[in-house]
Amino acid sequence: MNSAPGIAFQILQSVFVVLAAPLLTGWVNQCRAWLQNRSAPSILLPYYTLAKLFHKDAVFAHDASPIFRWTPYILFGCMWLAAGIVPVLATGLPFAPAADIIALVGVFALARMFSALAAMDIGTAFGGLGARREMLIGFLAEPAMLMTLFTAAFISGSTQLTSIVDTLAHREFALYPSLAFAAVAFLMVLLAENARIPIDNPTTHLELTMVHEALILEYSARHLALIEWAIAIKLFAYMTIGIALFAPWGIADAGDWSALPYAFAALAGKLALAGAGLALIETVLAKLRLFLAPEFLSTAFLLAVLGMLTHFLVKG
Repeated sequence: MNSAPGIAFQILQSVFVVLAAPLLTGWVNQCRAWLQNRSAPSILLPYYTLAKLFHKDAVFAHDASPIFRWTPYILFGCMWLAAGIVPVLATGLPFAPAADIIALVGVFALARMFSALAAMDIGTAFGGLGARREMLIGFLAEPAMLMTLFTAAFISGSTQLTSIVDTLAHREFALYPSLAFAAVAFLMVLLAENARIPIDNPTTHLELTMVHEALILEYSARHLALIEWAIAIKLFAYMTIGIALFAPWGIADAGDWSALPYAFAALAGKLALAGAGLALIETVLAKLRLFLAPEFLSTAFLLAVLGMLTHFLVKG
């Protein structure tokens, strides 16, 4: 839809995802603190952290190349693009044709590539360590992600997320065994791709265990703020992709302003449950050894393939 209401919906959704992403991160942190019987930080703490970082002066290494300087902006742009084209509030938006599942995986892969290049650019030991670990995890997670998305694509007959949402949300409720396997695989990929327990601990700085934190140790001020913001948007994007695939009910049609309040309420409820579920997983699970990460992601790939095969066997 290229009409004015559709464009207005697209702008509203794009602005919404970038502003709401830190709130989701704050909610996850708050739920995790409650589950661990700790004093919970403010749900608005990520906003305060970003504001503080934006007001600091950036420091660069003398041998930093333009890749290192521009990577935070590229990461932020890639994550914003990915989250902005996913049908979060409405379907049939002007950018809907860009929300192809293969293209989305490519956007995430592009961001990962620049992260690894920037980490190795300075030449520190931690940067190279984090880059190698990040590429290993990405190499194993991307095939599982694709197989998961292909399962939903076979059911809807399209690789566009908008078509998948329209197919699954507007037909009679049915249980798909194939989507059950795909959902478990997607959850495992979400944990790995967002540096969450059991693959990584987003709060650690231990040299032998950190993965994602090793990539950004050399960043400061506004560049670190953009990276942290991009991390929050990436988590938001993955959760909304999961909602679009496995719980698409409540999403409005482009231009239907009367359905927008219900779409906001439905999305807020789904994200609240997803964030609490993520906090619960991080509380009850322990971090795996790095050498067990391939087994974890191989299991996700096998579950995704099993879901796709189940679709062809039982046609659902």
